[in-house]
Amino acid sequence: MTIGIKFHSGERSGMTFEALFYKQLQHVTARIHETVNIEQIMLEASQDICKLFNSDRLTLYVVNDDHTAIVSKVKTGLNSSRDLKLPITPQSIAGYVAFSHKLLNLPDVYDDEALKKIHPSLTFLKEVDKRSGYRTKQMLVAPIMDGPILYGVLQVINNKSDQTFGELEVEGVSQLSKTLATAIRHRIHEAEESVRRMVTKYDGLVSDGVMTADELQKCLQEARTEGFPAEKVLLTHYKVRPAQIGASLAKFFGVPYEPFSPGHIRAEMLHGSLKREFIEEQGWVPLEESPAGLVIMCLDPEAVRSSRIVQQVFSKTSKFVYRVTTHAEFHDTLGQIFGVQATGGSIDEMLADMDSSPMDDGSNDDSLESAAADNELVKFVNKVIMDAYHQGASDIHIEPMPGKLKTGIRFRIDGSLQPYIEVPAHFRQAMVTRLKIMCDLDISERRKPQDGKIKFKKYGPIDIELRVATIPSAGGVEDVVMRILAAGEPIPLDKLGLTPHNKARVIQTIEKPYGLFYVCGPTGSGKTTTLHSILKHLNTPDTKIWTAEDPVEITQKGLRQVQINKKAGIDFALVMRAFLRADPDIIMVGESRDHETVAMGVEASLTGHLVFSTLHTNSAPESITRLLDMGMDPFNFADALLGILAQRLAKKLCVCKESYVPDAEELKLFATEYVEELRHSASWKADYQGEMIKLLSRWKQEFSEDGVIKFYRHKGCEKCGQTGYKGRVGLHELLIANDGIKKLIQERARVAEIFAAAVEGGMRTLKMDGMEKVMMGLTDLKMVRSVCIK
Repeated sequence: MTIGIKFHSGERSGMTFEALFYKQLQHVTARIHETVNIEQIMLEASQDICKLFNSDRLTLYVVNDDHTAIVSKVKTGLNSSRDLKLPITPQSIAGYVAFSHKLLNLPDVYDDEALKKIHPSLTFLKEVDKRSGYRTKQMLVAPIMDGPILYGVLQVINNKSDQTFGELEVEGVSQLSKTLATAIRHRIHEAEESVRRMVTKYDGLVSDGVMTADELQKCLQEARTEGFPAEKVLLTHYKVRPAQIGASLAKFFGVPYEPFSPGHIRAEMLHGSLKREFIEEQGWVPLEESPAGLVIMCLDPEAVRSSRIVQQVFSKTSKFVYRVTTHAEFHDTLGQIFGVQATGGSIDEMLADMDSSPMDDGSNDDSLESAAADNELVKFVNKVIMDAYHQGASDIHIEPMPGKLKTGIRFRIDGSLQPYIEVPAHFRQAMVTRLKIMCDLDISERRKPQDGKIKFKKYGPIDIELRVATIPSAGGVEDVVMRILAAGEPIPLDKLGLTPHNKARVIQTIEKPYGLFYVCGPTGSGKTTTLHSILKHLNTPDTKIWTAEDPVEITQKGLRQVQINKKAGIDFALVMRAFLRADPDIIMVGESRDHETVAMGVEASLTGHLVFSTLHTNSAPESITRLLDMGMDPFNFADALLGILAQRLAKKLCVCKESYVPDAEELKLFATEYVEELRHSASWKADYQGEMIKLLSRWKQEFSEDGVIKFYRHKGCEKCGQTGYKGRVGLHELLIANDGIKKLIQERARVAEIFAAAVEGGMRTLKMDGMEKVMMGLTDLKMVRSVCIK
């Protein structure tokens, strides 16, 4: 490669010099055509080009995608690796060459007068020299063109002979530029073809606008470099949602996307013969029987179809429906069906292991205790509890049948019971005994109901408590019902699902300095959750709050919480008396179920404390009668009472819900049902039609979209297990104890009179509140009717 240098030193004759120059140019040209990409062109051949022109440095610029600028791809001799971007305008030397498509051979780039003669705006960018300490002088700059199309600019810098580049170099750089143009054009075309040929299952992310093609390519490159699955990089580095990846997979494989759904449950017929390890290795899992066939969730539907293993496993099934999913959701589904792996294998494997060691059904207590301590049974019971927790269940129901019939286990999820698994009859007594041991109950007592608690942290990795009730049932068997009490944070008041009307009235009431406030409703209606949300709103550093709960389910900083322990003689009344000596501002009593507790609450409120409690009553007006029946003094109770909030939980519509505009007749019937409980109030009796017009006007103002009131109906999708409902929403009935209500309490008025006065005072009944939530799209009328008595 010293040929060019020798020539420039003047050691050769003209003819030899020219022959050697073109021979070296041919060699450089061949090197360029051998390279794979634009960067490699210059990295491979840049030193050869510098020697050919006897130059110090060179820079190759390539036109950007939108043809507005040129970007330096390779710069020899520069310390900075940052790309230099120049607009295609006459303001810079390389920019002018790109702009004019003309070659420049400059003896001194610092000669501003000479540059202005070429173009008035032309200047040399001296910043690069200042930054590097290098002095640029001669510059030979040529456009890289193929016909009329500009691909870039080649810039040769500083002749080592300190002379202007000669005609031969000008001719050589012109030819080299044509070679580079051809090479770049081919490489661009090949790259485009390669991109077109290399279709990936994530291309849908680009077509759906989730990310750009460049981002996807960068992501795939990162995954290769780091050795991670592409899906993991998409989820963690690029924050792509599983549903977006699923949509792309569905396009690629041409089958529907199946997301993870908590509704999937274990079915003995489908999953009984399958081992978890086999399922993980194969990358598919059966979900459910549908009218179209057996639904198979898989990672690669094409591979699963072609292997024909599914058909062999389910040989009696003729039709199959394939659905694709992401790796993360596939493993979540396996955990849902087979249980989390920390519990030691699938529920089937546990039953199989338990089957291998027959258990005594408990003719005597010693053998029963021994069976209950069996390692496999212990693991099985832990697994049932953990699966219930992970599926979001509120209760576990263990329901044995007499004789040799199987024991059913069901989970209550969103208020409805769902089957989980069936256990052979010979395990039932050992399983019940194991649960009794966990909550320290008498294992020999099988004729009386017993109550207890399990602190599961002693037995498993989850910090939850279970309230356990055993009930002897027909056939000499015992049912067990366990309520899961998962410690959690309180829900903020504005997330409770209160309508703006009720929320404003609740806040106004609970911010009073003293008084008595009740939340009422049946078991499991969210009373404790609501009370803790109220306490969170009132919990400030200058407020002392004591709570007495059974059990302490929700904890929050700043509260002093006491656990009721009846075995130790610590009941609500005892704790209430202790609280009054402990200088409280606010007291919360978990339940007011006897005269003494209620009387203590009234007394505490009259002595300047804010008292909250719960009641098991159906409606707010009925609660007043119930409390008076407990023996409360009507005058003291009326003075103390601030308000009563009745509550229910109705099933919430899933996101797949459909909206529709009701016709006039349907809207009229809906409004008539809404006002059914208002008919007896004074204002409605006086002017029914006028009040109805006012009501419809208020609805249009509060609930309409573009002046149209919409209703919603359930539809069903994978997320909600085709039910159309997912989660629950609170319905509320708030009675404020105004002067009129207090007077009625003192007079021991009937429920109907209190109800009419409360409605006049702005109370909306549970059903009215629910019907407003129908118009808000949170639930539907069927669900509201199912939880409201009237």
